[in-house]
Amino acid sequence: MYDHYIALDWAQTNMAIARMTGKTDKISVTDVPASVKEFKGYLGRLKGSVVLTFEETTTAQWLFTELSNHVDKIIVCDPFRNKLLNEGAKTDRIDAKKLVTLLKAGLLKPVFHSCDKFISYRKLTSGYKDLVVSGVRLKNQRAALFRAVGKHRRSKTIVGEAENFVLEGIHEAIELYERRKALYEKKFSQICKKHPMARNLLTIPGIGVIGAVKIVAIVVSAGRFPKKNHFLSYSGLVKHELLSGGRSYGRRTPRCCRELKSIFKIGALACIAPNVEGPLKQYYQSLIENKTHSEHMARHAVARRLATIVYGVLKTERKFDPKRLKTS
Repeated sequence: MYDHYIALDWAQTNMAIARMTGKTDKISVTDVPASVKEFKGYLGRLKGSVVLTFEETTTAQWLFTELSNHVDKIIVCDPFRNKLLNEGAKTDRIDAKKLVTLLKAGLLKPVFHSCDKFISYRKLTSGYKDLVVSGVRLKNQRAALFRAVGKHRRSKTIVGEAENFVLEGIHEAIELYERRKALYEKKFSQICKKHPMARNLLTIPGIGVIGAVKIVAIVVSAGRFPKKNHFLSYSGLVKHELLSGGRSYGRRTPRCCRELKSIFKIGALACIAPNVEGPLKQYYQSLIENKTHSEHMARHAVARRLATIVYGVLKTERKFDPKRLKTS
């Protein structure tokens, strides 16, 4: 129980502040120009314990960092779970009122945030992801130009002045992309050398330098997940069964972190490659030969096993020991 429940609907030009107290359900709403300084002053005038909430947006991390020392607790909530905000009329004042109602009722789904060095890691991995997406787009454009004239993509020129002009620009952009990508990879290698958690992850088969830094940046602390099943669900490697009236209506994959899912899926492929040997490869072969799993089911099981190993390494803060891994 808190003395004050505050919901903040933040926009670039204005902010709506809704407040409830622990003794009454009456809601007071203030809609004023957006100013972190003014909002800090507003919080400073409140006497007693304060819990604050706002939705996950591009400004959420900045607000979390700025306001953490001014309240007792901050809940950055998942907007996809706030279905109440989609009902009826919509204004900043109305959204703030609905949000503070959900806050006091304990119906908000929190999104993890922290104020530490992991923020810089997350920004690095996010920048790397955007860079790779842009690089793939450029290479697809180059390939499309070659296909349009029936040439191989490794050719340097195309018949036609306009096509060659466009191709020259794409080549320059790809060269810049490759240089920038190499700088990112160098930065990730430096992080792995300095950060003990990343070094431990590198001892796991299928986890490379980039994957290790991404896991460190995303997970931050294994303590966020009480059990390994919570971690597997967050990684998108389990499905939830839909049950109603004693009847099953199938399974669905929960909303998850696609970056982690991609890391474990790619790591599983690396572990079961034809020229690779190791405990996870033995586990994969055992599932196919002894338990008659299909290849795609066995690959998925390897990805889950890999995620479980990662969770264990993060939890124990120790390097991976292949001798302790069961291969059947």
